[in-house]
Amino acid sequence: MTPGLLVVPDWHGRSPLDADPAFVDWLRVRAEEGAEIFLHGERHDEVGSPRGWRDAWSAWGKTAREGEFLTLDEGAAYERIARGVALLTRLGLPPIGFVPPAWLARPECDRAVSAAGLRFSENDHSILLLERGARLPSPVVRWSGRTALRAHGSAVVAAARWTLQRGSPHVRIALHPGDLDHAVTARSLAYWLERWVADRTPTGYAAL
Repeated sequence: MTPGLLVVPDWHGRSPLDADPAFVDWLRVRAEEGAEIFLHGERHDEVGSPRGWRDAWSAWGKTAREGEFLTLDEGAAYERIARGVALLTRLGLPPIGFVPPAWLARPECDRAVSAAGLRFSENDHSILLLERGARLPSPVVRWSGRTALRAHGSAVVAAARWTLQRGSPHVRIALHPGDLDHAVTARSLAYWLERWVADRTPTGYAAL
């Protein structure tokens, strides 16, 4: 089973990808092994993008000020996506799609993704096949180890998704590396990942 890798070009404006050749080499090896590369924002955080009340409502409980594309209009979204695509391509890591941080973005962001030449976009409910203009319902099984409460809560939700959404034709399994640092999320992830993989055939986005 080969994962899709969500790559941030400059984490919080202090970790530019092109200044870390060892990590770039690691990503290239993973891509050669079959991993699909996705652009995951430009810097991931919301610095310089104040929220309105509707934005705050949309993000409630989902992220700690990490919804970079939550407030961006189409033009601003395109600028960041285009810069990210250019950087990843220059580093030999051309992305096939875009995933906004925390899956939070305005609807017009999909047009920006398409204009930047990418094939896929997604939110936490579905995958958008931009070339066909088709949206595939696809729940996300995910975890959060940011706090003990969130870790236990996400383990409960992951179990509930097996019961409630096992019949969905397309299910995504998503995690941050840091989720493995918490014992509760690590155990839950290992258990449910094994069950989901045994229940269906894993596939990449390109196969869609």
